[in-house]
Amino acid sequence: MVPSRLLSLGPRTVHGGVGRWTQVQRWPPSPRLLSDSCGDHGKHQEPPRKKLLSEKKLKRHFVDHRRVLVCGGRGGDGVSCFHSEPRKEFGGPDGGDGGNGGHVVLRADRQVKSLSSVLSRYQGFHGESGGRKNCFGRSGALLYVQVPVGTLVKEGKEVVADLSCPGDEYIAALGGAGGKGNRFFLANENRAPVTCTPGQPGQERVLFLELKTMAHAGMVGFPNAGKSSLLRAISNARPAVASYPFTTLKPHVGIVHCEDHQQIAVADIPGLIRGAHQNRGLGSTFLRHIERCRFLLFVVDLSEPEPWTQVEDLKFELEKHEAGLSERPHVVVANKIDLPQARAALPQLRARLGPSVIALSAATGENLEALLLRLQELHSQHVGAELRW
Repeated sequence: MVPSRLLSLGPRTVHGGVGRWTQVQRWPPSPRLLSDSCGDHGKHQEPPRKKLLSEKKLKRHFVDHRRVLVCGGRGGDGVSCFHSEPRKEFGGPDGGDGGNGGHVVLRADRQVKSLSSVLSRYQGFHGESGGRKNCFGRSGALLYVQVPVGTLVKEGKEVVADLSCPGDEYIAALGGAGGKGNRFFLANENRAPVTCTPGQPGQERVLFLELKTMAHAGMVGFPNAGKSSLLRAISNARPAVASYPFTTLKPHVGIVHCEDHQQIAVADIPGLIRGAHQNRGLGSTFLRHIERCRFLLFVVDLSEPEPWTQVEDLKFELEKHEAGLSERPHVVVANKIDLPQARAALPQLRARLGPSVIALSAATGENLEALLLRLQELHSQHVGAELRW
C-alpha cells in the first residue's frame, strides 16, 4: 500500500522487463524547496544585460590587416637511372625530371568580406620526383588564397599589389624548379651520365595584407549619429542598429539604385571619436577605409548641443590621418530632424556651415530624396572626372 504522504504523478510502465518509475513528489513540499524554486524563478525574471566589450576585443570582430608567411612548393628531384631491357645491353639513361613546385596565388573574391579567414602561413604544393623510362614528375598545383576586394599587398613598406577588382590575382610566392634527371645530361661526349639535380626550394616571403573598403561614398560620423539607420533607409544593407555606441564593428557597404540605372556604393564607417588618429576608440583601424572613398557624407547628430563642432572635429581627425582627406567632395547630413530640439538647432547649423546642409530623418524617411539627388550629383561628377582623365 502506498503511503498517503506520497503522491505518484503517473503510472508505472514496463518495457522489456525494465521498470521505469515516474517522479514522486513529497507533500507538503519542504520550505527549503519552496525557497529554492522561488529564488530560481526570480533569477529568470531579471532582464538580460548586454556584456560590454573592451576596445581590444571590439577590434577582433573585423580583421582588415594580416601578416602572412607564404612559401612556394618545392620542386621534385631528378632521377638517375638507366634503361633495362632483355637483350639490350646499352639502354642509355632514362631518368626523368622532377615536377615544379606550386605557386601561392592571392585572388580577390567579392564574397570574402574580411581577412579573418586568411591564415598566418601558407605552404605551396610540392612537385613530384621524376621516374624511370623518362617519366617526368607531376608539378604542384596552384594554391589560391581568397582575399577581399580592395586588399593591398605590402612587402615591408612597399606596395607590391593592389587587388582592387574581382578576379585580380597576384603570385605571392613562386614554386621551386624541378630537378633534372640524368637523361637531361645526355650528350655525344657523355653517353652514360649519372648526374641528376635535386629540386629547388620555393620562394619564401613575409607579406602584409591590408584591406581598404571599396565604395564611392563613405559615411563618417560620431557614434550614435544614425549612420547605420541612414544606410538601411537608402539601400538594402542591414547593419545592426542599437542605442549604445560602437554598434557598427565593421564597415558595411550598401548599394543605392538611382533612376538612370546607376549604382552608388555607400560605406558605413564605424563611429569615430575625438583622438581617433591617435588610435583611440576604434581609431586608425577603420580610418584607412575612408581613403578609397571618392566623396564623403558627414553625418551629424542634430539633437546634440552645438552640432557644427562635430563636422570640425571629424575633418580634423581625417586630416591628421592623411593630408588632404578632409578636402574631398563632401556633403553635411544633419540627421534626427524629427526631434524637436534638432529642428530648433537647424537654422543655427546652416548659418555656420552654409545652406547646403541636408536635414533629414533616417527613422521617418523625411527628406531622403534630397540626399539621394545629391549622391547622384556627386557620383556623376566623379565619373565625369575619371572619363576626362
